This record gives sequence, structure tokens and C-alpha cells, in this order.
Amino acid sequence: MYRPHLRLAVLLLLSAATFPLTGCLFRTRPYDRQFSDRPLKTATQQELIEYVNSHAAQIQSMQATVDIDASAGDPKNGRITDYKEIRGYVLARKPAMLRMKGLLPLVRNTAFDMVSDGQVFKLWIPPKNKFVVGLNSADNYQPEKRLENMRPQYIYDALLIPEIREDEIAVLENGYETVLDSKKHRVEQPDYELAVIRKGPQGWYLSRRIEFSRTDLLPHRQRIYDQQGNVATDARYVDYKDWAGIPFPSTIEIERPRENYDITLNLLKLDINKALTDDQFALEQPAGADVVRLDQPNPSAAKAPNSRGK
Repeated sequence: MYRPHLRLAVLLLLSAATFPLTGCLFRTRPYDRQFSDRPLKTATQQELIEYVNSHAAQIQSMQATVDIDASAGDPKNGRITDYKEIRGYVLARKPAMLRMKGLLPLVRNTAFDMVSDGQVFKLWIPPKNKFVVGLNSADNYQPEKRLENMRPQYIYDALLIPEIREDEIAVLENGYETVLDSKKHRVEQPDYELAVIRKGPQGWYLSRRIEFSRTDLLPHRQRIYDQQGNVATDARYVDYKDWAGIPFPSTIEIERPRENYDITLNLLKLDINKALTDDQFALEQPAGADVVRLDQPNPSAAKAPNSRGK
């Protein structure tokens, strides 16, 4: 005779024997993921795109006095070289002109001077008597070098967040960022992230990711990718201030993971849309400098034609 109530009792007995209440299969623990309690703002995907594009259109040129902190790693020797308290000057003019000059601490002699017109860059390093020339499009990474791996184009791309073009696709993602609360504890806070997708020779790829804080709806981070999906530049934007009616970060942290260096620009003075001439972006080859031409198959230092024999 079929007895459903007896079968149910057997199943319950087996379940109790298999999963005892006092066993170790189940336990409770504190919920250690902490979230920010700051009030958050909201925006749509289109509003974030419009902010990026309108802000990019507002700034056509900039001239800044900055304090520069930089560090360069040497993975081979496991050492990091820090460059501190470098006073610098940055000039930028659209569509792709940039010049950045750094002065040595105390003596205020030139530590480096570099320019780019978007296609060709020049880098002058007086302490090494070295003048570097190359194409922005060329992959000239030199693992054994430090300052020689700096490129003005990298600074330009991080400094002025470009517009999202019509031939690009922007996708909105709701993510999280780590921030400090009022007690300096690390907590998580929702943010907005715009993934900008571009079509390259090998197809569509993630070009950059712009992250917006939900407390002010301003860009606080921009990661720029190469076509293989690697992070080429990781830029963070901190402490926005009003500069002549235009919000702009007073601290910009730029990291280049592959080259193992990072640069922090602390803005002391900023003039936006001040007229800048071509002469201000001219960097002539100094007499007697060791010239390195990175557009050649085997770049090597060679004395300039007008150098004096030593």
C-alpha cells in the first residue's frame, strides 16, 4: 500500500542526517563590504556624453604653472627613482600641440623640455645632453630608459579629455569606486562609467573608459587602452576648482603601466583659452647635443652635425 506520509517522513529523516543543524556546512560572518552614505546625483548616458563634449569644446588652449612629482621604475633592478619638487610649465593648444618644461629643484635649471604637434615629438634632457626625436605613432619603448620614455602626447591625451566622436560608441555602466569616508575609512561608492568603443584596423576595440563620481558628476578617472586591450594610460582627476568659470582638476595623476612611470601635476596657476603662438611650441636642437632619432630602425646617439668634437 502506498503511504505518502511515510515516504515524506523518511525523506525528512534522511535530510536531517545528511545536513545536521550543528554541522559546519553553514555559518554566518560579518558583512564586511562598506558603502558610502554620501548623497548621490543621477545622470543619463546622453547627459554624461554631452558633458564630456561640451567641456572639451570649452577648452581650446591652456597655460599652467605646475609642481611635478614623478617616479620611474626599473623592473630589472627592482628599483624606483623618484623625481620630486620639480617646478614645471605646461602649454597646450588644440588640436594636438603640447609643451611641458621641468626645472631642477633649487638651481632651477632645465631638467627636461618636450613638445609635440600630434605627429612628431622632441625631448631635450640637458643633464644628459640628450635630444630625442621621434614619431608619436611609433612604438619606441626602451625598457632600460627612464625619462626617455616620456612622451608629450601621453600628457596631452590625459590632460584634456577629448570629445566622444560620432564614429565612436559610448556604453554606460553602473560601477563602484573606492573612496574615503569622513573617518578616512575606505568604502565603496556607486559611480558612472562610459566605455568608449572605437573601430580600428583589426575591428572594434575599447578605446577608453571615463569614470564619473556620483557626488559631482565630474570625470574622476580616464583609462586609455591600446588595441590589444591593455591599459596604456591611467589618469585620475582630483580636487576640481573653478578656473574662470570652467571646472578643472587641480591635481592630475598620470600612470603609464608599461613604461613603469607615473607623473603627478599639481596646478598652481591656470589660464584657459589664452592665445598661444607657434613659437611657444618650438624646440630647436641644441648645439652639441647627443641626438637620438627614434624613427630610425636602430636609434643610437649621434653627435649633431654642428657639434664640437669631444
